[in-house]
Amino acid sequence: MTKVLILTSTKRVEKFSDLSGIPKGWELIFGENLNSDEAVLQVAGDADFVFVDAVREVSKTLIDNMPNLKLIHSEGVGYNKIAIQAAKEKRIYVCNNTAANSAAVAEQTILLILGLQRRLLEGDQMVRCGRQIQAKGSFILDGIPELGSCHVGLVGMGSIALETARRLKPFGAKLSYFNRSQKNAIENELGLSYLPLEELCKRCDIISLHLPVTPETTGLINADLLSLMKPTALLINTARGELVVQEDLIDALSTEQIAGAGLDTLYPEPVMSDNPLLNLPESCHYKLLFSPHIGGTTKPAFEKMHKTVWSNILAVSNGECPINIVNGL
Repeated sequence: MTKVLILTSTKRVEKFSDLSGIPKGWELIFGENLNSDEAVLQVAGDADFVFVDAVREVSKTLIDNMPNLKLIHSEGVGYNKIAIQAAKEKRIYVCNNTAANSAAVAEQTILLILGLQRRLLEGDQMVRCGRQIQAKGSFILDGIPELGSCHVGLVGMGSIALETARRLKPFGAKLSYFNRSQKNAIENELGLSYLPLEELCKRCDIISLHLPVTPETTGLINADLLSLMKPTALLINTARGELVVQEDLIDALSTEQIAGAGLDTLYPEPVMSDNPLLNLPESCHYKLLFSPHIGGTTKPAFEKMHKTVWSNILAVSNGECPINIVNGL
């Protein structure tokens, strides 16, 4: 009997997955509440496939002790919680949903930029307190920027950064990017300019992160790079919290080294109330705009991602090669 271990939200699978094409006789094991490797192995150690939340770990221990395993599939784009080298050594595919939610994350990026620039949280609170005229007057005198007058720097130039650039272009913003390699075709299409990372931080009004988490990118945005940014600059992170040294960001905000940050992702997740970024001094409250890691979680994106997961599972069960392999098989 073919078994699929589902280590993500049961409700999401019920809502977004079309299970009508699953062969009769297959067993779906919903393991959302299995909270240890031991529990997973006891219930589903003989599973053939694992369908896993992008932020849930699939350890080497699990991989080494699941003899029938053929494919581990991330529900989303991220796969840094999966022991991909262990899977590669055992010839187990690891796949993700690359580019499936690019448009959705791009929209969230622009939302965070505009929310910070227009001081959305602060203005909302002042209106609710009967201080609409005071808010309007002070905002005008402080100066309200327009996105079209800004220089936006995109760190990384994958599918999400590309969709972000396409959406920023109609605003009239000047666009630059940093990437491991230059993208000449994209530069020509969208009028982007390439800048080394340090120059990008120095010149741009907005720095937006669009990188996966790797040993090289973990902690990439640190005190040194933050110190290069303009005091009026904004940092936007709709990628992964691990890209930013959190303590350094706290210092940059507290000392007015940068003006603000819009964060869809923090580290660690789930974010708890004791996270230092949630406990900054009152003077910093409106410098931060949070969203609950929902950039890529729109209904169309989830429908597309779940369709790909089940298509890949069925392909591998039929001896075919899946798409979006990330561990080099």
